[in-house]
Amino acid sequence: MSKAQPPGIERILFTEEQIQQRIREVAGEISERFRGRDLKLIGVLKGSIFFLTALAREIEIPIKVDFLGISSFSNRTGAPGVVRIAKDLDESIEGEDVLLVEDIVDTGFTARYLLQTLAGRGPNSLGICTLLDRTSSRIVQVPVEFRCFEIPDRFVVGFGLDYKQLYRNLGFVAVMKRD
Repeated sequence: MSKAQPPGIERILFTEEQIQQRIREVAGEISERFRGRDLKLIGVLKGSIFFLTALAREIEIPIKVDFLGISSFSNRTGAPGVVRIAKDLDESIEGEDVLLVEDIVDTGFTARYLLQTLAGRGPNSLGICTLLDRTSSRIVQVPVEFRCFEIPDRFVVGFGLDYKQLYRNLGFVAVMKRD
């Protein structure tokens, strides 16, 4: 039995099956790259939890998991905000191979801030893995080592991405209606 499409959804961009397939492929790439080493996945709350969980289940090497919570503030609508860490890591990452797991990399401001902050903590290696990459909105260039999908410049929800805290639990990624 399938669920009805929620209100406000224009169209499905990636189905649950497409997402799972791509996550398996990316998890395979990660497993190969870090084979013989332990890897720490750092999820950026709240959006990344669905992606991180699905990704972690498919990675074939030992992993550890930790989380960061961030908040950003802006004076103007649509303007880049000031990012701060609202919930810090529970454990040190010094000497660890670290992969920052994001639901979406957009302008690059948040990713750059997190990479700079985490790099100062002495990890062995540090990279980004994202479910969605909106390169057309990039203002600050950041290295994204692993991406599942590149997306157009449209507002999307599902698989962890929200609109006013709703729609995170959708198994697919969808484009919201413009209104």
